[in-house]
Amino acid sequence: MRILVHEWCCSGGLAAWQHGRGVGVTAALHAEGRAMFLALLRDACRDPELDVTALVDVTRPVPLPARVRIHSVAVGAEVDVLVAEAGRAEMTIVVAPETDGLLASRVAAVRQAGGTVLASDAAFLAVAADKQATMHALAAVGVPVPAGRLLVAGAEWPAGFCTPAVRKPRDGVGGEDLVVVPRGARPPAPVPRDTRLEVLAEGVPVGVACLCGHGPPVPLAPLRQRFAAGPGSAYVGGEPLADRVAQRRATALAVRAIAAVTRAAGGLARGWVGVDMILGPQADGRGDRVLEVNPRLTTSFVGHAAAAATSLVRQSIEVAAGRTVLPAASPGAFQVVANGDRASSRD
Repeated sequence: MRILVHEWCCSGGLAAWQHGRGVGVTAALHAEGRAMFLALLRDACRDPELDVTALVDVTRPVPLPARVRIHSVAVGAEVDVLVAEAGRAEMTIVVAPETDGLLASRVAAVRQAGGTVLASDAAFLAVAADKQATMHALAAVGVPVPAGRLLVAGAEWPAGFCTPAVRKPRDGVGGEDLVVVPRGARPPAPVPRDTRLEVLAEGVPVGVACLCGHGPPVPLAPLRQRFAAGPGSAYVGGEPLADRVAQRRATALAVRAIAAVTRAAGGLARGWVGVDMILGPQADGRGDRVLEVNPRLTTSFVGHAAAAATSLVRQSIEVAAGRTVLPAASPGAFQVVANGDRASSRD
């Protein structure tokens, strides 16, 4: 099978988008994107039946496995090259942030050109990319979410809104423009984009990745998430949850969340879908809250791929087609390295 791997940061997208953005935001996006890109390619190369081509930004060279065919992407040509090369592949993997419709537009471009992409339906992408729509979808069927509301672009912080609280872009990714307001602190100034305000959920941050397709989602081992200190709180790695009760709670919540978004969207989840949540201190799960549903590869792939006995790319393709796969092994603790060249891990 000929597969094409496009990771937005490393395949030409970030170079055009980064102008006017904060250096910290673009650096964090690139570090995570590069880590996912390399992990994807190394994982795909484990399967001798996958013939792998990668799109690589000419201004951001990346040392890739010897088996990978490299197609260079000139500045400004990212989408054109993606569409052209996707037509020559049997399967395309697109990794991009939801921000500004980046993920949805690239998936749509491949499909409109007649290519096959390992991604959810457009309707699922639209709901999952919109944090407010996601919260509505989850709450409508009883999946627990933080209390919150939409704040339109330019609007002032609402009087009486509880703190501590979080303000996040309606379609942001990776901690971009995320602001935590401590109890009793002065609210931040308005911003020129739609945001969602949420009461800060207290507990353990956990991510559960699921392989999705025609059939029930296949959840991978829940991971406790680690974030860097400071503005943006960039994701830096994870480790397995040790508590089996917490594992079951997290897995059940992730499956319910994906089902809720699927129901609201009327579209199929396909490929890798990550669910971010907070597990509260109560063993019965009363304090648990789902925060986001990410309809794309998440950085946890770096840890999961390192532990998997067989290629997770292959497993994702099989699940998307409705075929059964064996459960993946639980990863050890792992850390996303700043330059994205590798992920250190320990069993």
